[in-house]
Amino acid sequence: MLSTSFTPILTDILFNQAKEFVGVYDVALGWFVQVNPAGIHLLGYPSEQALLTASDSSQPLAAVDWQHLQEIAQRQGHYEIEAEISRLQGTSFWARIELTAFISEQKPYLLVRLMEQSRLHQAERELAQSVRRFEAVVANATIGIIMCNRAGEIVSANRTSHQLFGYPEDELLGQPIEVLVPHSVAHRHEQLRHSFNAQPSVRAMGAHRGDLLARRKDGSEFPTEISLSYFYLDEELYVVSYIVDITFKKNAERELIAQRQYVERLNTELEQKVADRTHALLNTLEQLEQRTDELTRALAAEQELGELKSRFVSMASHEFRTPLTAVLTSATLIEKYPHTDQQDKRQKHLQRIRGSVRHLNDILEEFLSVGRIEEGRIEAKPVRLLLDALLTETIQDVQGLLKAGQTVQTELHCAQPIWLDTSLLRKILVNLLSNAIKYSGENSVVTVQAVCVGNQLTLTVQDQGMGISQEDQEHLFERFFRARNVTNLPGTGLGLYIVASYLQLLGGTIALHSELHVGTTVTLTIPYENHSAD
Repeated sequence: MLSTSFTPILTDILFNQAKEFVGVYDVALGWFVQVNPAGIHLLGYPSEQALLTASDSSQPLAAVDWQHLQEIAQRQGHYEIEAEISRLQGTSFWARIELTAFISEQKPYLLVRLMEQSRLHQAERELAQSVRRFEAVVANATIGIIMCNRAGEIVSANRTSHQLFGYPEDELLGQPIEVLVPHSVAHRHEQLRHSFNAQPSVRAMGAHRGDLLARRKDGSEFPTEISLSYFYLDEELYVVSYIVDITFKKNAERELIAQRQYVERLNTELEQKVADRTHALLNTLEQLEQRTDELTRALAAEQELGELKSRFVSMASHEFRTPLTAVLTSATLIEKYPHTDQQDKRQKHLQRIRGSVRHLNDILEEFLSVGRIEEGRIEAKPVRLLLDALLTETIQDVQGLLKAGQTVQTELHCAQPIWLDTSLLRKILVNLLSNAIKYSGENSVVTVQAVCVGNQLTLTVQDQGMGISQEDQEHLFERFFRARNVTNLPGTGLGLYIVASYLQLLGGTIALHSELHVGTTVTLTIPYENHSAD
């Protein structure tokens, strides 16, 4: 048994001379009752008394769940943990905390040791956390991610990759990438890989020509979209492939093609029916000469109806395809997000579906407007209106169409109330503003100017868009006509036809000036009544 005469010496060596923080924590008091000199210096306090009387806001362990640590240490007798510790000056450091419970004079205490971690240890810890985060992201990715070295040997493949290609976990590691390529193109793929190694570059998804097929372990093949990236590590080239199974997409495309062919067959049948009916009408004209005028008008109406139906079916097969495809694709993708924590993904696709449905509704509304115009069911009904209020409301209605950085500026010289059909004027403005926004790029300005002089409203809408060629300007107000430089943008070719028809009802005129890549200016001149004297 060690002599008690050594107790002061051991206390001095183990406590006072220790190079790390050593302190005695009174559990009942809830704070330290003794701290060694090294601990006082480590936490940046001027004296032991300053530390022992520290307030809660300046305590070095304020950020740690100290109560929880006490309970574990008292229950287990000893407990160790790494935590971030604050110094008095506000700086912090990582330390290993050792808690040892003991009883003295029937009171519970904790012997606390804080050992500051070295920068190397902290860097290793942060690196390990970074690696774990990276591995978690790659492992849980919903697309296949495969990494190969310069020789084409697979060095990393996530869980989705193994599932896509039908391999057990980690079986792909060490195998050549060509095992995932159909046998018919394996040799060609090896040549392409050598070419990529010679001049590596990032290739976006879908940038390849033609359809790409991948081979599963059982030999079956499936369509894919693949993007490539690369990086160097210790001068070694690594290529990363991001793989998506597009079987559902291809099936949807085939279904869309089948539907289009079905619509084309219906169109052919419809044209044949129109032709048959026209022939019957011609025969009737020959037999009933006394009704020549009446039957001629009927034939013209039937021919025009057939042409409108033909154009409608042709336009629908093209214009309806994009929103319908978006609806079908989003609906298919929603099925892939069954979990509650994937609501944001479902919401994104639901918004796409709503947007596509609104687009289809706008198309149908334009057709209904044309029908009402040609049937003479629309009449101008002037009412008292304030042009500035109407213009403000209309611009607010099209705010949702603005692209990034686009703005609408107004210049109004029409302070007095005027008498015009509010509904027709609003529809004209909405149509012109929508065109100006749609055919202009980001960060562009659309200018609206209104001038009232001599009972005549001059309304100008100017954009900085792609412009219209001189040749196309001659046909802009015809039904279904679209300029050749906007065929890749959605539209029915009815907007300006409707504008011109409404202007005719208002007794107004329209003039258009446009230059390619500069912009378009549309000027409307509309007479109005002024009842201010009333």
